Amino acid sequence: MTIVGEKINGSIPAVAKAIAEKNADHIRALAKKQADAGASFIDVCASVQGEEELDILAWLVGLVQEVTDTPISIDSPNAKHCARIIPLCKKPGLINSVSGEGDKIEQVFPVIAGTDWRCIALLCDDTGIPKTSEKRLSVFDAIMKKAQVYKILPERLYIDPLVEMLCTSEDGIALVIDTIKKVKQRYADIHIIGAASNVSFNLPARKYVNQGFIILAMNAGLDSAILDPLNKDMRGLIYAAEALLGQDELCMEYIGAFREGLFGT
Repeated sequence: MTIVGEKINGSIPAVAKAIAEKNADHIRALAKKQADAGASFIDVCASVQGEEELDILAWLVGLVQEVTDTPISIDSPNAKHCARIIPLCKKPGLINSVSGEGDKIEQVFPVIAGTDWRCIALLCDDTGIPKTSEKRLSVFDAIMKKAQVYKILPERLYIDPLVEMLCTSEDGIALVIDTIKKVKQRYADIHIIGAASNVSFNLPARKYVNQGFIILAMNAGLDSAILDPLNKDMRGLIYAAEALLGQDELCMEYIGAFREGLFGT
């Protein structure tokens, strides 16, 4: 499972405070803890608008790279800003994200073409979030046509099927599961990613909903997630699910992660 560490995000009150006060030690500590916990990428998100976002993203990227060589996930709804931060990163990382909206793809794909950068693509477009699997797959097909133009191979893309709140869903996560399965049927090498915590917004005891979602989604083809890598319960569940799905030969990854203390008893 590819884990994108979610803890350096300006929408989190403690991080917003650290950004406002330029508390570099707080950001460095968050980066190191996530890297030490085994995060595949460290997400950096300013959660502000306008040109100020560029300055904050640059500051965050610099601090993360002072304490770890774990690749950066540049997180902004402004694709142009994502592209402008790329040169500040010491190694190829992950763009979070593009979609079928406007010219987001045209802002990013030409910049990462011919590189090892990877990119998250959301299955929404200028009409908003599609309400059916068929319409999300239509957005997916349009994204893949553009990827072919820029020679972005499927294995460099992380498709986000758009995980929404369970409490407002009419069919649970059936739409998301169906979308994941059909995307994987079309491109076996493509990655599927999701923000696990989205599903449990406005519900009590959210961790149980998040954990249940991860198991069901992994069974459908999810192989990446944006989550808290310090959450040992979730990490243990992921290692166990990989073993149960036959993705961990002789349970060696599970055993090794337990011995390293990456999840609890």
